[in-house]
Amino acid sequence: MIKIICICTFAILALNSVRSLPMPDYVVPNTPENLERLKNLGPDDLAEELSGQFEGDMVMSPSEIAQLIGGNKNGKTGLIAERFRWPDNIIPYTINEEDFSSAQIHYIHLAAERLMEVTCLKFVPYREGVHTNYIWVTGENSGCWSYVGMRNGRQQLNLTPNNPEVGCFRLYTIVHEFMHALGFYHMQSATERDEYVRIVWENIQAGTQNNFNTYDAQTITQFGIEYDYGSVMHYSRTAFSINGSDTIVALKDLGDSIMGQRVRMSDKDIARINAMYCPLSPRPPPPQSLTEFFYRLNNGMNKLFYNIFSRF
Repeated sequence: MIKIICICTFAILALNSVRSLPMPDYVVPNTPENLERLKNLGPDDLAEELSGQFEGDMVMSPSEIAQLIGGNKNGKTGLIAERFRWPDNIIPYTINEEDFSSAQIHYIHLAAERLMEVTCLKFVPYREGVHTNYIWVTGENSGCWSYVGMRNGRQQLNLTPNNPEVGCFRLYTIVHEFMHALGFYHMQSATERDEYVRIVWENIQAGTQNNFNTYDAQTITQFGIEYDYGSVMHYSRTAFSINGSDTIVALKDLGDSIMGQRVRMSDKDIARINAMYCPLSPRPPPPQSLTEFFYRLNNGMNKLFYNIFSRF
């Protein structure tokens, strides 16, 4: 009997150990050109578009990429398969604190709080022995990137350290990467994309054309929510441009929306998260649409918070 108990205990410990191991590393080394640009970002540059992964910032295995680009290009923007969703809406995460300043750590937590404020999601500190799957936030000098959806064990989400509202430390760039980890692709992957934008293929850098694919409807979904120019998951209008000219041109009136904005979640972003994770949960109403004045005010408040916390 004692031997059986010991064997069972060992098996359970071994299983937990295997489950808690980091997932296979599919991160692609960034290019010297991108790394140099990340050090000298312009005001309209998005660091996540310069991070060297699939579509810029999505870490995927070769088989996942082959499945996506080999599909019938008839897709949407959120993973359908429930095995990639975080159970009970709980997302354990931990920060490799030696990579960041105290103010940067605060900013990462603040991004998680912004997601919790408008959804039923619960970002909680990772606890060894309690949580099997979790996000590990690191600060390598390779850009901003994340795996898509929940994976087995520890999954890395990287944010190259920077000043507030610069590069990977725009608050809503951090939200953007967390949304990848929740299971969301880029907005311009939606099946109805060509009804809303025109892709200017001749302006796209050679070798990056696959970044503008749309995906199989059996893999991802938009949850019945209309295409969103103002999504925090949308590319900028000059994404992967070879000459600085537009690669994405809107076909309809943008209104107050800005393609590639990283200053807020749009109402539709919030609706998509809630449709995926919280369809039956009571939640706060989405914020009202903001004008450009409020976009700038939001940026200013984020910088103010950073300056206050950087003194501690």
